[in-house]
Amino acid sequence: MSFLERFNQINWDELKMSIHSKTAADVQHALNSSRLTHDQFLALISPAAEPYLEAMAQKSMALTRQRFGNTLQLFIPLYLSNKCTNICTYCGFSLGNKIRRKTLKMEELDQEVAAIKKMGFDHILLVTGEAPGTVGVEYIKSVLERIRPHFSHISIEVQPLDQDDYETLMAEGLDAVLVYQETYNRSAYKEYHLRGSKMDFDYRLETADRLGKAGIDKIGVGALIGLEDWRTDSAMAAAHLDYLEKTYWRTRHSISFPRLRPCEGEFQPVSVISDRQLVQLICAYRLFKPEAELSLSTRESAKFRDNLLPLGITTMSAYSSTHPGGYADDNILGNEDLEQFSIDDNRRPEVVAKAIQEKGLEPVWKDWSPCFNH
Repeated sequence: MSFLERFNQINWDELKMSIHSKTAADVQHALNSSRLTHDQFLALISPAAEPYLEAMAQKSMALTRQRFGNTLQLFIPLYLSNKCTNICTYCGFSLGNKIRRKTLKMEELDQEVAAIKKMGFDHILLVTGEAPGTVGVEYIKSVLERIRPHFSHISIEVQPLDQDDYETLMAEGLDAVLVYQETYNRSAYKEYHLRGSKMDFDYRLETADRLGKAGIDKIGVGALIGLEDWRTDSAMAAAHLDYLEKTYWRTRHSISFPRLRPCEGEFQPVSVISDRQLVQLICAYRLFKPEAELSLSTRESAKFRDNLLPLGITTMSAYSSTHPGGYADDNILGNEDLEQFSIDDNRRPEVVAKAIQEKGLEPVWKDWSPCFNH
């Protein structure tokens, strides 16, 4: 059974009701369990669990150190293009937004790579808008061919592709794919995605299955926090993660926690999650899936990220630019009219690395080398 088939058996409203019906006894039972069920995960993200945050944080920290040691991996996103053929009401790259559009040429790509390597990164995430005619498989393939000698691990966050397309890109050195459903609320999804290929909810949802069948090294999933009720979306994402771990057990899996940030279009979040609730959510995921990689981006403030470091996060971006060409010109904050969203943590990578070390952790600049996969 594919995840889409399982998903179609889940009722959003019933799931939401189940979360809010959890009691303190349910939370205590989850905290006393060595291996959590999905229903116990619901207890840990419920309002009833909020008074237990300290206990959750302590257990989350211990599990993280046990499974991942004292390391924390750093990566950097490289935005290749902000062209997009979709209209998504919450995104700065949306077709209807009046921003300057740019796609990196190969010479510009070389300049970006040189700037990134100078900062010490060996793990890169390639990001584009969803414009298959401009930044389709052939463009991404050309980029992979050009940068593969410079990085030990390459991830992409682009439009969903067919299985054979992923296999083509894997042959060129692709290691990981991040694909977020944005929201798992099917009816609301239609209201946010008004034009373009992203309107196809089912095709997007089945992307992780296509990646698993292709044999990709790592799959990243998640929901955009703020589009719909954050607890219910997170419960759906957790069910997705649980399915992927059990079905494609040779593949690594990660989950991210992107909160809506200011962008062109001024979309306002439907569901606001507080800092304390985000900590609760991250700890709940660590207790539910001790082996999963938990990633935090520069959407969050420097102070908040630093305080979260020991509690469960294993991967984080540093010194991010969300517009194409944001590193080589050494003016990362000077092209707001090209960016997807505003970042909050603007610290240089060496400052982020120092903050990690001050927490007693070791910043790691490269991912698992490909030679260890054979």
